[in-house]
Amino acid sequence: MTPAAWYAWHEQTLVLTLWVQPRAKRDEIVGPHAGALKVRITSPPVDGKANAHLCAWFAELCGVAKNQVALHSGSTDRRKRIRIHQPRTLPPGVIPPP
Repeated sequence: MTPAAWYAWHEQTLVLTLWVQPRAKRDEIVGPHAGALKVRITSPPVDGKANAHLCAWFAELCGVAKNQVALHSGSTDRRKRIRIHQPRTLPPGVIPPP
């Protein structure tokens, strides 16, 4: 199976390209969308709250501490890149590194 275009491994760090929809009814992963992984989050895009919520949610989802998830790019855009250092569990569709 070949890796999807919306994620990459850099040693033990997973880098995800996301398409984020804020103000959703619930936090959820929708699936691939235009070269990114589409996610819906409940937080509004105000004063960085959505970015903080997104990182905290992915920390919980991947079983890591909040400080192991960082926004890499796209702080004011719907298209974002986040880095997750040593994830314990992987989002659907992500293949572990070789």
